[in-house]
Amino acid sequence: MSIFFTLTIALFMSVSRLTGQVLITLYALKLGAEPFTVGVLAALVSALSTLLSWRVGRWVDRFGSRWLLMVSAAVGALGMLISYVKPGIPSLFATALMYGLLSALYGAPIQNLVGLQGGPEERARNYSNLSLVVSFSGFAGPLLAGFSMDHAGPGTACLILALLLLVPLALLAVRGGILPSGTGTAKPTGGVRLLLSESGLWRVLATSSLVVMGVELFQVYIPIYGHGIGLSASAIGIILAIYSSAAFVVRFFLPSLIKRFTVERMLAYSFLMGAAGFLLVPFFKSVEILSLVGFFFGLGMGCGQPITIMMTFSSSTQGRSGEAMGLRITVNDLTRAVGQVLFGSIGSACGVFPVFWVNAFLLASGWAASHPRIFSRRPKGS
Repeated sequence: MSIFFTLTIALFMSVSRLTGQVLITLYALKLGAEPFTVGVLAALVSALSTLLSWRVGRWVDRFGSRWLLMVSAAVGALGMLISYVKPGIPSLFATALMYGLLSALYGAPIQNLVGLQGGPEERARNYSNLSLVVSFSGFAGPLLAGFSMDHAGPGTACLILALLLLVPLALLAVRGGILPSGTGTAKPTGGVRLLLSESGLWRVLATSSLVVMGVELFQVYIPIYGHGIGLSASAIGIILAIYSSAAFVVRFFLPSLIKRFTVERMLAYSFLMGAAGFLLVPFFKSVEILSLVGFFFGLGMGCGQPITIMMTFSSSTQGRSGEAMGLRITVNDLTRAVGQVLFGSIGSACGVFPVFWVNAFLLASGWAASHPRIFSRRPKGS
């Protein structure tokens, strides 16, 4: 029951988080905000997650996830109420700040909770189910934001989202006691360097950052490439939608695939298919073929993110899994930021073709490095 409860909380929180991010942007544009202001609002949401996730992970290990998730939902609801009660750009900045706190207080606790519930044999299924929740949220969140804005107005949309966040808050208040608790220790033994080195966690985090960068840049540069070869916005949307559908499909079958091929081998296949996808894109201009490439890429990279979450939990030392999850989120957020700047510079100087081929090389390097022997196979005690 507790894993079902955790996934229910994850569903409400994840849909609310993604809806809020889109809603803040749409509301700012409706108020006449300049692109720079919209960018600052979006950066404020993501920056707090980057800055706080590692620290939040340490709090998870000490105090458990229940109270952090309750604060996350309460802060997000309060942030939306601010923009409902007092519309305006200054209020949106307060909302964005509080939504940044929601994001920071949500990621590591929910990922750690899923890992703590059940032994190694159930972990693949549990993380696969979490990834399906996230995939559904990525589809439902923008739709909820757009329809509520168009049909109810921005203020009412904020109120709807605040009420939606009260659902996980109430569930956690009433039934949150069934969730695993923290260790209660004052501080973990050993610093971050020990955590990274003694279990090989640094290799897993490096692998995770490669997966994140590959997925992020594919979603960014497919529209850029498609626009450059004259594809319509609808055609580009179809390619990205097919990629997303492939990622959803492979996550549905991920537990069976891991049982047959092992986690490490599946990760190697993920990198290989991702590298092939990046390599093939610049050779084609047909929507149909690019959609097939996107589907192939999605089948490969769609399983990379849940696998690296699983491996992060398994590679963490006893009592520090929350810290490891928070560190993973921080590293991934920094990778996104650095990757966008780096490959944006490459694209501006040399065109988009080198961006695809350099990423193909990086993912191929990830495939070569993803030999099962480099990762610890030590099972976790819980």
